[in-house]
Amino acid sequence: MQTMTAEKKSSILLVEDEVNLHEALKLNLELEGYEVTSAYDGAAALNAVQGEYFDLIILDVMLPEMDGINVTETVRISNNEVPILILSAKNSSADRVLGLKKGADDYLTKPFNLEELLLRVHKLINKNKKLQDKSTIDDTYNFGNNSIDFKAQEATKTTGEKIQLSKKETMLLKLLIENKNEVVPREKILQSVWGYNVYPTTRTIDNFILSFRKYFEEDSRNPKYFHSVRGVGYKYSE
Repeated sequence: MQTMTAEKKSSILLVEDEVNLHEALKLNLELEGYEVTSAYDGAAALNAVQGEYFDLIILDVMLPEMDGINVTETVRISNNEVPILILSAKNSSADRVLGLKKGADDYLTKPFNLEELLLRVHKLINKNKKLQDKSTIDDTYNFGNNSIDFKAQEATKTTGEKIQLSKKETMLLKLLIENKNEVVPREKILQSVWGYNVYPTTRTIDNFILSFRKYFEEDSRNPKYFHSVRGVGYKYSE
């Protein structure tokens, strides 16, 4: 139904407590090339969201302990914009409206057609990726008296000194600059630049930010361009 790049599968959190349906959905999603993480109740779903980056959450409404609507609301309160597709045995428009009001992106009523589910999954993931791919910047970028050549993986400092950048440094600089003046969550950075799905320590990113400050800031202790936003992520601003 679709082609996935070998290097990076889209990741889905599947939250469904009915075991047979869960296994059937998991199998079909994996056959489509997705990486699927399983949760069988609301608490496990929230734990997974806090620990990993997902491209989509498929979420049943009727879950033990904490229902899917509450899970959706909690995810949105934490400013996580991951797309959420709700599955519900309830067919009333009031339930659908409530789910969408609380932050779901799509709503599918059980029993559903598998082909339709897979199409909606594909659309939601693609739409989200397009939104995340901010306006791309040129091969060269200037700020202050600094310049970066992304293609050559090279930067020129205010002093005129040239610095050879590693591939990861170049990717992180590009990601931050493309999202200028916006905080980029550390989860997104680790997923986009390092390709980690389960997060290691964020000290890795901190070290890169410290390097950027040494390269490009006049006063690395009072950065103008590269900022850490405690507990959230990192930001490039001018």
